[in-house]
Amino acid sequence: MKRLAILGATGSIGASTLAVVADHPEDFAVAALAAGRNVHTLAEQARRFRPRLVSVQDEESARKLHELLQGEAAPEILWGPAGARAVATCAEADLVVSAMVGAVGLGPTLAAIEAGKPVALANKETLVAAGSLVMDAARRREVPLIPVDSEHSAIFQAVQGQRREDVKKLWLTASGGPFRTWPRERLERATPAEALKHPNWNMGKKITIDSATLMNKALEVIEATVLFGLPVSQVEVYIHPQSIIHSLVEFVDGSVLAQLGVPDMRLPIAYALSYPRRLPLTDASLDLGQVASLSFERPDLDRFPCLRLGYEAARRGGTLPAVLNAANEVAVAAFLEGRLPFYGIPRLVEETMAAHRCAPLASLEQVLEIHRWAQEFAGIRINTGG
Repeated sequence: MKRLAILGATGSIGASTLAVVADHPEDFAVAALAAGRNVHTLAEQARRFRPRLVSVQDEESARKLHELLQGEAAPEILWGPAGARAVATCAEADLVVSAMVGAVGLGPTLAAIEAGKPVALANKETLVAAGSLVMDAARRREVPLIPVDSEHSAIFQAVQGQRREDVKKLWLTASGGPFRTWPRERLERATPAEALKHPNWNMGKKITIDSATLMNKALEVIEATVLFGLPVSQVEVYIHPQSIIHSLVEFVDGSVLAQLGVPDMRLPIAYALSYPRRLPLTDASLDLGQVASLSFERPDLDRFPCLRLGYEAARRGGTLPAVLNAANEVAVAAFLEGRLPFYGIPRLVEETMAAHRCAPLASLEQVLEIHRWAQEFAGIRINTGG
């Protein structure tokens, strides 16, 4: 039986991971859970899966969780960054699922790697902001990083048994989000409610907005270059509205391998949890006759400039991807709060990138300091109407 520590337990990836655990109790158990402030959901998860250790974002949330679990066989309750690191390095855990949203997941994920824990990685910001640091630590500690994002999981599956030097190009697919066919003038007026109506996937708010701007694909391009060790010139994007082909790998002989499946995050999660074997998921079968057709188109970088900014950050490397990621976090939050228009997101990210002097990645402390600077700069630009 494999025991899991889950970072981001109450989010969409964390909840789907626990659904897989619940369906396969003979294969998995839960050793530790970390979450933010959603203490009611975390309390329900703790009652059901009986972890020894849980952590929340702050002391007030820890107090509320303690009250909710009072009188029960409650786990040890910690809070803050130290609590998340304790979950990530939990001695009983055989695998850490890194599913926190944003740069907050970087520290705990690195802590898990340094503790020698295999990581199922759903927190794309970890590799975006600190890619070489993370990969160097994983190689040094001989820790496997297994991607959970459907796109990177698809590539990971397609290259199994293949020689990496035979890979010519990676093709990441994107649904195109809710605004795939919208003209630019209509996108200027797009609202948060409209942006949150994803046609295929059920995800958290931040990731859903990133899908609407194609920033999620920008982050995934950067992540793919780091995870698979390829230059950005060998990573491209297709818009694929059906979300059936999750990514493709083109080889030097012209062959292309694609991974197909219904748009259900339980598939890549289950593969990451059970790798190298596969779990039976009987209700996740793909009926190609019902799908009928699969279509592809090139992304429009004029209507979706976030993807262009992602390619720029990937080409320049160093600390610039961390700046892109941090500024985007601030911009998305402001858009959701009605303080920034839809196209204000890429404008703010581009302004922040332009103000940054790019440097080579050197340490976790450097990355976190740059993240703070970029968020402060972006926040000031919003508040001053810059």
